[in-house]
Amino acid sequence: MHVPAVDALTADGAIVRIRTVTAEDTGAIEALFQRGSAGSLRLRFFSAPNRRLLAAEVERLTRPLSPVHATIAAELGGELVGVASYERRGPEEPEAEFAVFVDDRHQGRGIGTLLLEHLTRFARAHGIHRLYGEVLAANFRMLRVADGLAATTTSRVGDGVVEVSMPTTVDEAAIADVDARDRAAERASLRPLLAPRSVAVVGAGRRPGGVGHEVLRAIIGYGFAGPVYAVNPHADRIHVTLPPASPDGDGPGETRVVPCYPSLAELPGPAELAVIAVPADQVSGVLTDAAAAGTRGAVILSAGFSEAGQEGRVRQEEVLRLARSAGIRLVGPNCLGIINTDPEVQLDASFAPQTPRPGGLAVASQSGAVGIAVLDHTSRSGCGVSSFVSLGNKADVSGNDLIAYWYDDPATTAVALYLESFGNPRKFARVARALARRKPVLAVFSGRTAAGRRAGASHTAAAAAPGVAVDTLFAQAGVVRADHLGELVDAARMLTDQPLPAGNRLAVLGNAGGANVLVADAAEANGLRLPATVAGRDNPLDLGAGATPKALREALTAVAASGDADVVLVIVAATRTNEPVAMREDVGAIADDHPFLPIALVELGREHVTAVGKRRVPAYDLPERAVRAISHAVRYAAWRREPLGSRPDLPDLDPDGAREVVRRALAERPGWQPYHTIRDILERYRLPLVPSRQVDDPEAAVAAAGELGYPVAVKAADPQLIHKSDLGLVRLGLTGADAVRDAYRAIAATLGQPRPPVLVQPMAHGTVELVAGIVHDPLFGSLVMTGLGGIHTDLLGDRAFRLVPLTDLDAGRMWRSLRSAPLLTGYRGSPPVDTGAVEDLLLRVGRLAEDLPEVAELDLNPVLVGPDGAVVVDAKLRLAPVGLEPDPYLRRLR
Repeated sequence: MHVPAVDALTADGAIVRIRTVTAEDTGAIEALFQRGSAGSLRLRFFSAPNRRLLAAEVERLTRPLSPVHATIAAELGGELVGVASYERRGPEEPEAEFAVFVDDRHQGRGIGTLLLEHLTRFARAHGIHRLYGEVLAANFRMLRVADGLAATTTSRVGDGVVEVSMPTTVDEAAIADVDARDRAAERASLRPLLAPRSVAVVGAGRRPGGVGHEVLRAIIGYGFAGPVYAVNPHADRIHVTLPPASPDGDGPGETRVVPCYPSLAELPGPAELAVIAVPADQVSGVLTDAAAAGTRGAVILSAGFSEAGQEGRVRQEEVLRLARSAGIRLVGPNCLGIINTDPEVQLDASFAPQTPRPGGLAVASQSGAVGIAVLDHTSRSGCGVSSFVSLGNKADVSGNDLIAYWYDDPATTAVALYLESFGNPRKFARVARALARRKPVLAVFSGRTAAGRRAGASHTAAAAAPGVAVDTLFAQAGVVRADHLGELVDAARMLTDQPLPAGNRLAVLGNAGGANVLVADAAEANGLRLPATVAGRDNPLDLGAGATPKALREALTAVAASGDADVVLVIVAATRTNEPVAMREDVGAIADDHPFLPIALVELGREHVTAVGKRRVPAYDLPERAVRAISHAVRYAAWRREPLGSRPDLPDLDPDGAREVVRRALAERPGWQPYHTIRDILERYRLPLVPSRQVDDPEAAVAAAGELGYPVAVKAADPQLIHKSDLGLVRLGLTGADAVRDAYRAIAATLGQPRPPVLVQPMAHGTVELVAGIVHDPLFGSLVMTGLGGIHTDLLGDRAFRLVPLTDLDAGRMWRSLRSAPLLTGYRGSPPVDTGAVEDLLLRVGRLAEDLPEVAELDLNPVLVGPDGAVVVDAKLRLAPVGLEPDPYLRRLR
C-alpha cells in the first residue's frame, strides 16, 4: 500500500506536507513526543505516559500500512509536527479507532484538522465507514476539531470521557466546512503575493528595457506602499526613470536612485514578496536565499522551465520542491507578473505595458500575451481591474487558489479567467460554483480536453466530444463562457458593478431604426425576449433619426419605470443634426435613478465613450456586442436564481456489493463486460433492466422465450458489438418457437459462429426511447448523459450532460434541456411519460458513476419510457482500472 505525499495549507497559510509514516520516522516521532508538554501527553494518553508506553506507541505508529492500520504525518519545514492513525479490528471491519497528536508549538494552526481530513478519506478508500475515538472532556482543542469535521460526540457519564464518531463519507455540511477552511487558508497563504508589505526585485538590471529593470520601475512608479528593494550582485545602485506624473506630461519623469543589494540575505529588512527575473538556472539559488530570508511569496518571471522541454520540467520540479519546503507560494514561472490596484497596496509587479484603472474585475491569465490583451481591452473599454495575476506555467498557484482568495476579497466584484488547462477540474467545479453564487465568474478556455479515454465507441462516449467536459463543468458551475477575449470583456462590463437582470425581457429604444432590427434578430438568437409593447409603446421603439434629447429622456424614463422590461438597451446614432452627447448624459442620469435596472448603451457614428453615469453603465460600439453581453448577464442571473439542489436520497442502493462485482470483473477481464456483470452492477443500483436470459443454442433460446413469455426479442450478446440493429443482430417481436430458432440461426450466420451467445428478452413497451449513460474522464471525473435514444441517438445528437455528483434537481434539468423534451410531456396529444421515473433513473446512474469511477463507459440504449415508468432494454458497460485522480474534497495544493 502506498499513498503519495501531498502539500496542504494550515489555517494561517503555511505549507504542510501530509504523508504516510514509515519505520524511518521512528526518531522523528520519538522527538515529537519528547517535545510534548505534560498536559498534551496526558490529554493524548489519559495519564502521564512512561517510557514503555511511549515506545509501544512509536512502534505502533511506524508499522507498515496494512488493511487494518494506517498512520499519516504532517511535516512543516522538514520537521514532523503531527501524526494521525487508525486501527481496525479486522480487514472487513467497517469501523476503526483513530488517534491524533500535534506538536504543542503548532497547535491551533489547523494541522490536526488537516490530518483527520486526509485520514478519513484514506479510510473511506479502504472500506472504513466510521472513525471513532475517546477524548478527555478537558481536551477542548480536539473536541473543536471534531466539531469542525461534523463528528458526533457522546459523553460518558462519570469518567470525563467523550466518545467521538466521524463518518468517512462526505456530506454537504462537511463539504461546506472544508470549503470555508480552504478559503481562509488560501487567503492567508496568498496575501504575501497579492498584498505584500515589502517587495524585492531579484535581477533588477541597470539598463531600461530589461525585465528586471522594468518591473522595478513599474513597482516604484505605481506607488507601492511598502519598502522596495533591488537585488543585483553586480551593481550598488540603479537609476530608475519614472513615467511623467500626468499622461500629458512632456519628457521623462522623475529619476530615482534605488540602492542595490547583492542578495536577499543582505537586505536591510524582510521582503515578503520576491519578484525574480534572473536566468532559469539561477532561480533555485534565489529561492534558497529567499527561504533563509523569510520570504513568503515569489513571482518567477523567468522562462526556461516546463515550457522548454524535459530539462526545463526537471528545473521547475526542483523550484517547486524548494518553495514548498520553505513555505513559499509561487506565481509562474514564465509569467508576466501580478498587479493589485487596491489603494492600500498599489502593486504593479509586472512588465505589462500599462497599469489598469482600479475597478472590480479580478483577472487571471495562463498566458502572458493574452493577459496583456485583456488588460488592454479593459483599459480601452473602461472596465476597472482589482487585481491581475499572470499564472504562467502554474507550478504552484492556480486558478483554483485565486478563486478561493477572491471569494472574500471586498475589492473584487467579478472574476475573469483565461485558462488553457485544469490542474484539478473537480475542485474547480465546486469552488467556482461557490464563488459564482455571489460574484460573476467569466472564462475563456482554449486547448479543450477530450472527455474520455475510449477503447470502444459507445453512444455516450462518442457523444462526449472534445470540450464537452469543459462546457458541462462551466454550465454547472455558473461560469459565463465566452468564445473570445472581446466577448469576455464585453460581458464583464455588463456584469461588473451592474445590477443583474430579473428576467429575459429586453426593451430597445433609440433613434436608429435599422439597428433596432439587428438587435431584435440578435436578441432572439441569444435567448432574449422582446415584448411587443413596453410602457404602452412599440418594442423596439424607434424615436426617429431626428429625436431630441427630451424625446429620448421621456421615452427611457417611461420604459424604466414601467416594470415591463428586465433589461433596457438604448441605441443612439449620431448625426450632424442631433445631440448625441446630451442623449448619452441623459441615459447615464436615468440609469442612476433606477439602480436595480440593467441598462446598456450603443453609440453609432462617433467615437463612443465606454461608460455613462455614476454607476458606469456600459456603452458599446455595435448592437450585436451589446446584445451578446446582455444575454450572458441574463443567463448568469437565471442560474443564480435557480436553487443548487442537494444530494438525492436514493433508497436500496448497494454500492459495496457493486464495488465487489467491479473488483472481481477487473481481476478477470477489464474492458467490455458480459451481460451477467452488467446485470449484477445495475441491480445493485436498482436500475430497471428488462429481464434477460443469455443462451448459446437455438433450443435454449426457445426455452428462455417460453419462460419469459412471448413476444420476445433475440439479440447478439457479444459485449464488443455496437450498432447491433444496423448489422441485423437484433430480432424483435418474435411470437413463437420457430421464429426464435430462425432468429438465432440468422444471428449465428451473420456472425459466422456456430453457437454465439444471445440474449432473449420479453418485448418491452414505451412511448419514447431515451438513452442514458456514463463516460469517465480521469481529470474531470464522470459525466452522465441523456438524450433521445434508439436509432435517433447519433442522428439527432439531442443530448444533455452533467458531471457528478448530480443533485436532486439536475436530472429534471437534464431532460428539460433536450430539444425533444416536449415528447416526454405530451406532444400533439400523446400521453405524457412518467418523468419522475426518468429522473430517478438518471439520479441512480449518477450515483453509480460517482461510486464506481472504474465504469469507463456505460450505455443504456434504448431506455423505453411511458406513462407507467421506464425500463432499460439494452446496456453496454466497460470497466477500466482507475489510477490516481484529483480528489475534489481534500484540502491540498496541486
